[in-house]
Amino acid sequence: MAETLISPGVLARENDQSFIQRQPEAFGAALIGPSQLGPVGIPTKVTSFSQWQNIFGSGLAVSGAQEVEYISATSIRNYFSQGGESLLFTRVVSGSFGSAFTTPTSASNCLIAQSGNLALESFRLKTISEGDILNNFQAADSADGTLTNGTANNVRWEVTTVDYETGKFSLLIRRGNDSTNNKVILETWSDLSLDVTSPRYIAKVIGDSFNSIVTDSSTGETYVKSNGNYKNNSNYVYVSLVPGAINGYFDNAGAVKSSLTSSMPIPSSGSFVGGSGGLGLSTAHFGNLISQDNVNGLRAVDFTSSISLLNNKEYTFNVITAPGLNYQNDTTEVASLVTLAENKQDCIAIIDLVAYNAQLGTVTTQAGSINSSYAATYWPWLQVIDGSGNPTWTPPSALIPGVYAFTDKSSEPWFAPAGMIRGALGNVIRAERRLTTGNRDTLYTANVNPIATFPGNDVVVFGQKTLQKQASALDRVNVRRLLISLKSFISQIADNLVFEQNTAATRNNFLTQVNPYLETVQQRQGLYAFKVVMDETNNGPDVVDRNELVGAIYLQPTKTAEFIMLDFNILPTGATFPS
Repeated sequence: MAETLISPGVLARENDQSFIQRQPEAFGAALIGPSQLGPVGIPTKVTSFSQWQNIFGSGLAVSGAQEVEYISATSIRNYFSQGGESLLFTRVVSGSFGSAFTTPTSASNCLIAQSGNLALESFRLKTISEGDILNNFQAADSADGTLTNGTANNVRWEVTTVDYETGKFSLLIRRGNDSTNNKVILETWSDLSLDVTSPRYIAKVIGDSFNSIVTDSSTGETYVKSNGNYKNNSNYVYVSLVPGAINGYFDNAGAVKSSLTSSMPIPSSGSFVGGSGGLGLSTAHFGNLISQDNVNGLRAVDFTSSISLLNNKEYTFNVITAPGLNYQNDTTEVASLVTLAENKQDCIAIIDLVAYNAQLGTVTTQAGSINSSYAATYWPWLQVIDGSGNPTWTPPSALIPGVYAFTDKSSEPWFAPAGMIRGALGNVIRAERRLTTGNRDTLYTANVNPIATFPGNDVVVFGQKTLQKQASALDRVNVRRLLISLKSFISQIADNLVFEQNTAATRNNFLTQVNPYLETVQQRQGLYAFKVVMDETNNGPDVVDRNELVGAIYLQPTKTAEFIMLDFNILPTGATFPS
């Protein structure tokens, strides 16, 4: 029963409004593309370019006699340098790829024998990364402990400090191109055990989990399946098998069971074998010479399953792009990116329309085939210095996520990611084409955002239209991104109301969280005005009886000043200025 005051007195009540301070979860960009290392097809969150390199490789590859940078690396490096905080990267490959596994030493009881005789095996490791680049098999180390095929892109293992009294040993994961006298230790795992009852059981400590991409035969849906029992703690390997596992290393008296000491690995080191899948690179597959049927060793069709996977609502991001694909040559895949954004409604797709060296008329023709407020496109291509120090031509979609990230960092998502303040591309050498005012007018009329070059060679994004044909507030990028931000936050609040009582108290709970948030958006120049209705007027008895809760949110988004007219009036001497 609610407390009331009948006679004079003081009634102290609590109203917990601390949740009002809650801010929207910051979702970053999603990028689909090639790399030389890393798990294949598994969306992986990274929070820095160095972390991306640790998982997916340096981003540099030797193509012919030239060192070149993957288009993915160019894009991600730029994204984080412009203030991006998180990114979901999906590695795409062409053909079948698989992990490498540990190889034998001369000892009969250490690691796996290539013959596959499990009796000779204490445990088996597999690389998280996939591809034949992981292979560095050598029956025995060279005189100085080097591996002929050891490189900075693969790893090796070493068992050290084996203690038969405690049943413990240590394992090192080393870089593939180190040597005995100059070890590069990437990870150290101490006091490991083969005893499944021990908290230091090797599979528990390092982890035995791995992900695989599976397609549901009944629905055709692609999803990530988790395999294994123990969470992965290594950045490089997981325990795939423990034939030497035991149940209790000590007897009831606390003494070592002598029969089990032979299951222990011996101090030794070794390599990896069995990784499958090559990168298939050539000079023609990089920079402005990315061919119409190949993107850094990939075909457009190789992107299909990854695009499908990211349709899953569990993956949240506000921008998605696949640099290297263009609508003219890869219509199906680029259209799928746009459809993904429309289905999820929590992101905008940044797409390219044409390859390098296209004509303006071709650009506008391609733009005419797409009609969506969830997609935006930019032109022309841009020249940058890549990670190898070489100048290379890059499609706009590789760099525009960085412009969005800078806008979010310096202003808000609902500010236009364009103009001299937020649209300057300071890391760009030049644009493929220096657009005239007439060129920019033609592009903007076709909903293509021009990348302009101004005196002093400043290259600037000078447009912020979506590809929506109908004139409305949603034909602008800043308004679409405003809606994405608001819907993400308000949907999170609504998630907490599912299965709650359909009463005025629940509705008020929603309003006391949404209204203060929208007020802050209004104060931060995102809205002119707003109104939220969730009461008996739209939640009558018939709605309640259907177990529904209805809310109506009315918004007046702020518009940007894109067309500025300045009238210079020349007056005769002695004239009076108008008030």
